[in-house]
Amino acid sequence: MSVPVLSQPTMTRPANGPTVRQRLEKLGLAILVIVICGITFFPIYWMLVTTVQSTKLTLRYPPRLWPQEFSLSAFQEIFEKEPVARWILNSIYLSGMTTAICVVLAIFGGYAISALRWRGRGLFAIFLLMTQMLPEALIIVPIFKIFTDFPIIHQDVRNNLFALALIDAAFILPICVWVMKNMFDTIPVEVREAALVDGAGPIRTLFQIVMPIALPGVVAVGVVAFFYAWNEFLFAQTMIMDKDLKPASVGLAGMITMLDTPVQLLLAAGVLFAIPPVVFYIAMQRYIVAGISAGAVKG
Repeated sequence: MSVPVLSQPTMTRPANGPTVRQRLEKLGLAILVIVICGITFFPIYWMLVTTVQSTKLTLRYPPRLWPQEFSLSAFQEIFEKEPVARWILNSIYLSGMTTAICVVLAIFGGYAISALRWRGRGLFAIFLLMTQMLPEALIIVPIFKIFTDFPIIHQDVRNNLFALALIDAAFILPICVWVMKNMFDTIPVEVREAALVDGAGPIRTLFQIVMPIALPGVVAVGVVAFFYAWNEFLFAQTMIMDKDLKPASVGLAGMITMLDTPVQLLLAAGVLFAIPPVVFYIAMQRYIVAGISAGAVKG
């Protein structure tokens, strides 16, 4: 008589339920995300806390992580003591001009390197990228000398935002050209060839066929140029002497003196300085998503 063999018991789990390991992994990932977000947003939170309470409470040890009082007098005082609104308008004007210059030149430069065939274009593209190896501090004196000896506008170049926009655009343009080149490289050659066969010239092909597909790259160039010009300090500090023409990055740095550092006013101005780029990025993010979707369904 044969003896039945008993099988080993097996662990079963619901077909649609996660395992304990999967739950632990999700929990660990959630904790990691919370920690990273906390480290990222804590300086912004502390800047806001500092602006709504007096300096003596902010500098008290040990510091309190929540505000002990709430007052918006720092924002009112900063507008009374310093031309912060004028500085922010100057930064918007400077960043807008720099962005417009970089977008236009990067479109033509990137298209020329990517789509057109001419001798030495690869070497030129590499040389263009190598210019980014030069730090700003190394070339600020030659640039200042060039703009002083050969003024391109009928005004003092040391107090001219348009001249400063040209300098900022020249420094960030190689990166913008490479961004557009890489974007144009992703577009199939057959798209341009079909337009040329239909009788469209290179310029018409660029603006009517290629540009709608390359819209995410154009927006990326605009974002890169805008943020560089918004945060640039060395060129602006050297070229702009007039207090009313200073961009916000230079104006805020000028509030720090040897005798006093108005922490509350400085951070209040910093909050105002951070609002325009955040709004700009949120607005441009819509067009990035729309451009990607439009390019994905192009036939």
